[in-house]
Amino acid sequence: MSETDPAPAASGAPSAEQGESLRRENEALKESMVEIKARMTERLVFSELKAEAIKAGIIDVDGLRLLDLSRVSLDEELRVQGAAHLVEDLRARKPWLFSASSSSTRAAAPPARDATPTRATEMSDAEYRVARAKLLRQQGF
Repeated sequence: MSETDPAPAASGAPSAEQGESLRRENEALKESMVEIKARMTERLVFSELKAEAIKAGIIDVDGLRLLDLSRVSLDEELRVQGAAHLVEDLRARKPWLFSASSSSTRAAAPPARDATPTRATEMSDAEYRVARAKLLRQQGF
C-alpha cells in the first residue's frame, strides 16, 4: 500500500469510504468507455463513408458533412451498413460535389507500347546500321 491509501480494515474488507470511492471511479470509467466507444463508432462510420465517396468520385470529402449519419448503422461484426446507398443519394442530390467515377488509385495506366517491330525496309540507312549493331551485340557477335 502507498502512504496515501489507507490500510484496509483488519478483517480484509474495504471501508465504507473506500467502497464509495471505488464505486465513483467505476462509474467514471464506465462513462468514459461509453464516450470512447461512441467516438470510435463515429470515426469508423466516417472512414467507411469517405472510402465510398472516394470510389464514387467526390471532389472534396468535406461534402460528407452534409450527410445524415443516423441513416447508417453497424452490424454485429462492426461492418457499416448503408454507406454506399447514402453516398449514391448524395451524388444524385448534389452532383456538383462529384467528378467522374474513379478507382481507389489515382495513377494513370501506362501508355500501351507498340507491339509491331520496325521493318528493315522502313528504316533509313543510319537507323538500320544502329539496329543491326544492337542486334549483333545482343547475340554476342
